[in-house]
Amino acid sequence: MSLLRADPAGARAEGQRLMAALTGAGAQPVETPVLQPAEVLLDLYGEDIRARAYVTHDPLAGEMMLRPDFTVPVVQAHMAGGAEPARYCYMGRVFRKQEDPGAARASEYLQVGYELFDGTDRARADTEVFALIHGLLAPLGLRAAIGDIGILRAAVVGLPTTGTRKAALMRHLWRPQRFRALLERFAGRAPVPAERAVLLAALARGERPPSPAPHIGLRSQDEIAARLDRLAEDAAAAPLESGPVDALEAMLEIRAKAPQALSALRDSARAMPWIGDAVDGLAARLDSLADAGIDVAALDFEASYGRTSMEYYDGFVFGLYAEARSDLPPVASGGRYDALTAVLGQGGAIPAVGGVIRPELVVALKGGTPC
Repeated sequence: MSLLRADPAGARAEGQRLMAALTGAGAQPVETPVLQPAEVLLDLYGEDIRARAYVTHDPLAGEMMLRPDFTVPVVQAHMAGGAEPARYCYMGRVFRKQEDPGAARASEYLQVGYELFDGTDRARADTEVFALIHGLLAPLGLRAAIGDIGILRAAVVGLPTTGTRKAALMRHLWRPQRFRALLERFAGRAPVPAERAVLLAALARGERPPSPAPHIGLRSQDEIAARLDRLAEDAAAAPLESGPVDALEAMLEIRAKAPQALSALRDSARAMPWIGDAVDGLAARLDSLADAGIDVAALDFEASYGRTSMEYYDGFVFGLYAEARSDLPPVASGGRYDALTAVLGQGGAIPAVGGVIRPELVVALKGGTPC
């Protein structure tokens, strides 16, 4: 049964209940237009959402899309003139294409969310968002999974290699297989793709491919020349040492209850001392969660968690799941997105974290309707 048609009146009533709780927690209700400008925003969502966005052309406004989430437009509005600290909540429909017609996922569904802009204490802000959403959904007995994209980013930034290679790894942090392949190649443990090997051999002989046209595809000749220079620089760079590569790959496999995961990450920091501050940040967050009454020993920590979700997350990430319904998406999810505020704030940045809930799933799991 389509989740979109699963008791819409009940889902809206549940959404209103959640909204009342969020406003009671100090959040200001906000609305955003259903149609959003696509040109800039699609790049912020990442590859997965870009492929699933409903895009159309407006004769006056240009390329537009049905909003795939609320976070980006809420951040845009706040960065245009909001003051901190600030708390916002919202309810409305979001739109994402679904490729599998048999999956229990709707292309249009109701979303309720909470966004917090506060730079005074990141651990406390993360805790506020998680604890609020976790508490609202506690009767459902959901499994909580958490991660920390900030630790992964710190691991890449500290690698003893070139800035070009670090940038390439950071771009593909959200594509685990591609990331692993790049890491292995930079370590000299995987061959260079055949086409690139031919091109590098030509560059080594001082040859450049002809570029008779002022543009090739969407790239200018200058951009192509810069790309060739980067390829040559990469080919000349020394291989990454095996120690940091092995440590990073092992870290990505950490899956355990939060206290045990923290201990494993401390071990990883011995081989990669540059992640130490980020690991300390996780420890502070777990302490804050415990102080808020969260049973951190029951939290599942996955070092790679969040790597296939929104690409604007750069710190704490979480999801709440119905274990008996593995076919369903997370009932709630969220995370920290400090870097997104810098992009949308045109240089200004405000620490921010938020989360969303899917009321249709809440109703279904309460037994209001099958799904």
